[in-house]
Amino acid sequence: MKTLSDFEITKRWPATNPDIIQLYSLTTPNGVKASIMLEELDLPYEAHLVNFADDDQMTPEYLSLNPNNKIPAIIDPNGPDSTPMGLFESGAILIYLAEKTGKLMSKDPVKRYQTLQWLMFQIGGIGPMFGQLGYFIKFAGKNIEDPRPKQRYVDEAERLLNVLDQRLEGRDYVMDDYSIADIAIFPWLRTLRDMYDAGDLVDWDDLENVPAYLDRCLARPAVQRGLVNPPRP
Repeated sequence: MKTLSDFEITKRWPATNPDIIQLYSLTTPNGVKASIMLEELDLPYEAHLVNFADDDQMTPEYLSLNPNNKIPAIIDPNGPDSTPMGLFESGAILIYLAEKTGKLMSKDPVKRYQTLQWLMFQIGGIGPMFGQLGYFIKFAGKNIEDPRPKQRYVDEAERLLNVLDQRLEGRDYVMDDYSIADIAIFPWLRTLRDMYDAGDLVDWDDLENVPAYLDRCLARPAVQRGLVNPPRP
C-alpha cells in the first residue's frame, strides 16, 4: 500500500506528522482557499511554504504532485479507501474536503449544484479576470501605454462584481449558509480591494452588498488563521 513517503514531494518538504493532511501552498488568493477550508473544518494539517521567489513550484519534487506548477496542492494520507491521495487545483480541493467531511456544501442536490455553480463562477470568472486586472495595475502590465487591455479587465471586473452584488441581496453569504463558494470568492475580493487597490476603478463604494459581505467573511476566526498559513518568510 502506498504511504506518504512514497510521494516524491515529501523529500523536499518532509512531513513532521505523516498521519495528517499535507498542504503545499502560498498565501495568494488561490492558495488561501485551501488553508481557510482546512481551518474552517478544523482538520489537522501541516502547511509547507511553496516559495515562488525561490521557484519552488518549478522543482521536480513539486511538479511530481502538481505538473501544472501552481498552488495549492495537498496530500491526504487518509484519502478514499484509506489510501493516500494527492490533489491539486483549489476548486477540486474545496469539493474534496467538503465531501470528505460532509460540511460547507449542502447535501440537498439542488443546493449542492447551485453551490458548485458559484464555485465555477469564481474559477472561470472572478479569479482569471481579477488576476488579469491586477497584472495591468500592479505588475508589468502597468507600463503598457495602450489603455484598452486594462480597461477590458476593469469593465469585466465591474460586471462580475455587480453579478455577485445582486446575488447577495438579502443574503449574508452566496448560498445563505457559509460554504465553499464563499471560500473561493472572497479571497479574490480582498485581493482586488486591498492588494490591487482597485476600489475606485471598479466603483467598489457603489456596491450595495459586496463590501459588507467581504468584511463578514474576513471576520471569521478560521479565515484569519487561514490567511497567514503557511507563513511567508
